[in-house]
Amino acid sequence: MTTPWPPRRTARSPLTPRVTALREPVDPARIGRRVVRRRAKGMDAATVARALEDARFDARQNSRHEDLAGDVRGPAELAEWERIDQLLAAAPPGTVYDPDSDDVVQAELAAEAAAAAAREAELREAARVAARADDLQALRELGSLEQAEPREGDEAARDEFTRRAGSYVQADVDAWLAHALAAHRGHYADPAAREAAAGLLPEPVLAHAALLSALARLAPTAAPGQLAVAARLATAEPEATADLAALLTRATEPADTDGSPA
Repeated sequence: MTTPWPPRRTARSPLTPRVTALREPVDPARIGRRVVRRRAKGMDAATVARALEDARFDARQNSRHEDLAGDVRGPAELAEWERIDQLLAAAPPGTVYDPDSDDVVQAELAAEAAAAAAREAELREAARVAARADDLQALRELGSLEQAEPREGDEAARDEFTRRAGSYVQADVDAWLAHALAAHRGHYADPAAREAAAGLLPEPVLAHAALLSALARLAPTAAPGQLAVAARLATAEPEATADLAALLTRATEPADTDGSPA
């Protein structure tokens, strides 16, 4: 009898959490209003008045049941019948109800369409961020993250890394962003992007970048390993690091003829 070989094991990265569709929450009150509008379509004022009386009777009956105390659909249906009744009472005789010509209904539909478009845009953006985080993770595994050119939105990819890691800071990603910000690489070549980064990146990353920028003017030939201390300082004391960077920046600024910084 032969012994089977154990299954071959290969190194595999953990599966990345995928972006899930954003589901619209169920709204019983909205469902109730829609049901009333479908029933009321084509009804005249007299027919709607009878339907309103039936709805009021049902409401009185339901009020006797404690298990229906938290019901929101019933009151919403009654309120919608009352609104349609008032709408037709103010309309010319013979008018029948049509949701397509109801300003309230059309406003609700427009708001729902806008909300759906916003949810779809949010989903697309989340998918884009997740895909970019996947790309950066692949570069990390290849050891070539430092050579990657940062793009617009990479601050959100950093946040995605932090989320995936259970809120643990990804030191190599933070260092990559700090170096890119200090060197004005990628989209950070744009002053507007660097200004926006101040509100998107955490204080240690910004302090690290500021110190790297100041040190680059003082010691432009310093090797990357010699600048590693900047990351440790920024992580431990971001506020003090930012103050040190500002001091070094002022010290390296050109001076006026009276000896004061320009």
